[in-house]
Order: sequence, then structure tokens, then C-alpha cells
Amino acid sequence: MTPETADAVPAGSPAAPGGDRPLRIAMLAPPWIPVPPPGYGGVERVVALLCDALHDAGHRVTLLAAPGSRARGRVVELLERAYPEAIGAGVIEADHVGRAFDLIEDAALAGEPFDVVHDHSGWVALAMADRCAAPVVHTVHGPFEDRAAAFYRAHGHRAVLTCISAAQAAARPDGVEIAAVVPNPIDVDAWPVVPKGEHVLWLGRFTPEKGPHRAIAVARRAGIPLVLAGPVQPGQREFFERAVAPHVDGRRIRYAGEVGGARKRHLLASARALLMPIRWPEPFGMVMVEAMAAGTPVLAFAEGAAPEVVEHGRSGLLVGDDDEMAAALDEAMRLRPAECRASARERFSPERVARAYLTAYRRAAGARAARPRLSAAA
Repeated sequence: MTPETADAVPAGSPAAPGGDRPLRIAMLAPPWIPVPPPGYGGVERVVALLCDALHDAGHRVTLLAAPGSRARGRVVELLERAYPEAIGAGVIEADHVGRAFDLIEDAALAGEPFDVVHDHSGWVALAMADRCAAPVVHTVHGPFEDRAAAFYRAHGHRAVLTCISAAQAAARPDGVEIAAVVPNPIDVDAWPVVPKGEHVLWLGRFTPEKGPHRAIAVARRAGIPLVLAGPVQPGQREFFERAVAPHVDGRRIRYAGEVGGARKRHLLASARALLMPIRWPEPFGMVMVEAMAAGTPVLAFAEGAAPEVVEHGRSGLLVGDDDEMAAALDEAMRLRPAECRASARERFSPERVARAYLTAYRRAAGARAARPRLSAAA
């Protein structure tokens, strides 16, 4: 099956049973941090925007998430606390998903079934999706690396799968069907417009494939101050101390630490350009869209989803290597902030993303239409 943009099938078509009627949607977020996140947390920010856009479009959304979460509509906190220190722990994810499935089944038994479950939670929900009391749409948020590829080959058939970029979908394992490509949303109006500073910015996790060391080399070659920002997560300390820290002088190369909220927005908006010297198949690259929303052009290697996110010559430039990036930096910094914001608004608005997912939801509901509903007499 060839993935397509979900907007390509209009609601009310045979692939979209139920027409335009409002849906009851269970949005299953990861258990680790609240929605929206107080700092780092790309998936949680996506879930927050999607919940609000679907609610505003008239659908009944129940967010199943970590304690401290908030969204328009109903919010159910499944566990006793969030677990930011234990991201990836199987026992926590299984507990979270098990409680979610109980709630979904209870709703069906009470005669108020969910039309669809939209899963962003990780692995457990997809592995058990065909045992859920409602059809499941699962968004693949990460790359199809070796272990992930084996997992999706074994379990991908249990739900309707969507990807966040065509590049990500193209890397799917043989036999895995992707129903649609739906990008991540951004609320452009939440991002400030501020005067540009003198610096360019690199923002992300400190891993070799993300390229902070290449950003340092590019900025030095171009003679432009660079700000580095992002968390140094477990397992990244050795690389940071070896390849990044020796170059940080507090003047030409500065490290701002992990940033979130208003500080992150201001740092992105005040940068003259965002450097993305990635050397891996980035599934989406949310920071690129955030930079564009803040009126900051993106200068990126043409890897992964970057060619889909960056409109070359409008919201940024795509280059092939460090030398090309350094040579193109002056041109990138001359791109208009208003055009960067317009590009993000036109292609990644929460309303547009919500419409695309609604088509996937109706497809999932249609695929499960022949399955009997649970009833109190069952």
C-alpha cells in the first residue's frame, strides 16, 4: 500500500464511514511527561495541539496522559505521577496502556464506545491493538531502525499506521502498510516575533548524527557567533565533553543548556538562522518547523525529512555538506522572517493536521465496522 496524504480522501467517501459526524476520540499520550510538556517533549506538544484542534472542530476528545496534563475536552490521568526520569521503562508503559485499555473497554460496555483510539504512547498499545475495544490509529514517531523495523513487521498489521513524513514512510520494512503521511502541527501564533540577534542557533540532542560539532565548524568558518542548546542526556556526556565542550568559550560559541517554554521561543526567534547539519534519516525534525514559526530560516543538510519541511529559498536552504552550509549562511540569513512564518502556517497548522487525521480515523473505524461492539450482556 502506498502512503498518501490523508486529506486526499474526503470525509463522507466510502473510505470514510460516518461522513462528517463528530467522533469520540481517545488520544493516548506517552506516560512520561505531561501534555503539553514543560520543557523537552516533542510528541507531547504534538498531542496537545492535535487534541485542541479536534475539540475545536466539534469532536469529543478524551486525552489519556501523564498527571499534570491539560487540553480542551476531557483529560484522564492514568498513573499516580509522571515519570520523566524513567522514559522507556517497559513496566510503566505497560501499566499506562493497560489502564487506558480498561477505560476504553468500560466505555464500550457502558454504551458510549470510542470511535477510535489515536496512539502515540510507544510500543505496548500497538502490540495489543487488535485486543482493544476500539480501532487504533498508531502514529510512528521514530525511525524504522533495526529493532523498530522488526517490531513493526510483527505488529504493524494490528492498527492503522501513519507516518510523519514521506521520508520516514519510505524507510518502512517490507510488508508494513502505511495508510497516510500526516506531518506534525505547529501553532504559529504562539511563537513571538522579536528583533534578530547576531547569533545562529543549533538546538537538539547532543549526538554525532545531530551534528553539533559540525555546527561549530560551520559557524567558525563563517565568522558568526553560535548558540548551542539542548539536553545532554544519559549516554551523550562523553561525546559532549569530547566534541563540544572544548569549543565553548562563552563568546563565539555559547552553550545555553536545556531550554523550554518562553526561553526556547525567544532563543529561536532571535536567531538569524537555525543550523541543521544532520547525518541521519530524521523522521520529521520539529525544531525546523518551530524555527520557521518563529521567523527564523533553516539551513539544513538534505537528509531525512528536511526536504519536505524546508521550502528551499523561502523558509530556508538545503545544502549537501559543511562547506556548502558555511558558504550559504549569508544567503540564508537574508530570507524574510514573514515568509518563514507563512510557510509554517500554510503547511503545518493544527487545523490542517487534524483534518488529515480525521480521514485516517474514519478509515480505521471502517476497517473495524464488521467487528461486534462489546455490550453489557457480553
